[in-house]
Amino acid sequence: MSKKIPPMNPLRAFYVVARTKSLTKAAKELHVGQSAISKQLDVLEKYLGVKLFRREQRGISLTDIGQELGERIIPAFDQIADATNNIIERGSDNKIRVHTYTTFAAKWLIPRLENFHKQYPELSVLIINSVKDIDFENDRVDFSIQLGTGNQPEAEVDLMFDDIIEPVCSQAFLQKNAPETRYPQAILRTRLLVSHYRPKGDWITWAKANDYLAEIADTPHMSFSSSLLTWQAATDGLGVAIGQMALLTEDIREKNLIAPFDQPIKTGLSFYLLRPKVRREARKIVLFRHWMLAQAAATRPLLPDC
Repeated sequence: MSKKIPPMNPLRAFYVVARTKSLTKAAKELHVGQSAISKQLDVLEKYLGVKLFRREQRGISLTDIGQELGERIIPAFDQIADATNNIIERGSDNKIRVHTYTTFAAKWLIPRLENFHKQYPELSVLIINSVKDIDFENDRVDFSIQLGTGNQPEAEVDLMFDDIIEPVCSQAFLQKNAPETRYPQAILRTRLLVSHYRPKGDWITWAKANDYLAEIADTPHMSFSSSLLTWQAATDGLGVAIGQMALLTEDIREKNLIAPFDQPIKTGLSFYLLRPKVRREARKIVLFRHWMLAQAAATRPLLPDC
């Protein structure tokens, strides 16, 4: 048997009157006239088939049944109000919770955060590192930066930039293993550096697109737990790695890494900025989104043409 819930507007009017014990105070709190409150109470009494109030010369008082109902209704509405206020306060505090990959945070987001803090010193960014897909219904985050196709029906989605890959290594490694600069493919027969989360499939994709499958067919490889460590290994001359060029613009600029082939390809995936569809957009959300998209727009011209 399904439980019946009375009409919510009359029930809310009863809650406020029972709590304040005053039609005048209830009308003021609900921003309506006293006559509107009285009508709502009449609707509730007719629905329940009982008298909840006694009209007296100096106002109203609860009947015994009204008192019993009030003792149960008031805590329930207070809990609803507390829960609602807690959710609203999440959007009004000064923390911006961002879910993303460790490598993206270290190579792209963190180096740019000082710029954000200079513009908005009253706001702070909390980075939550995870490779798992975001669940906005259960995860307490404001944004998620993810690599994918942008097909996220439960989220508002902004394109940041495409995922563009090509091999990278140190200048010293290239000079040692491919002294003839016209033939950089010699380094493909040395050691391939591979990330656990970006497996050898990246190498296959790039090599197939550029007709280098034969060169990497028998090349030994070394694996690391993250792209961050893989690129550090490349910087230290342990081998050649597949680089996600959007995350390596600073390393390329400072010549920590070089891209000797100059043959980038798009993987078909892109980096996207996600935020919940149903959540209210507080000032901090608007500011951080605009800043992120401006930073992404500044990154795109630095990426190689494919």
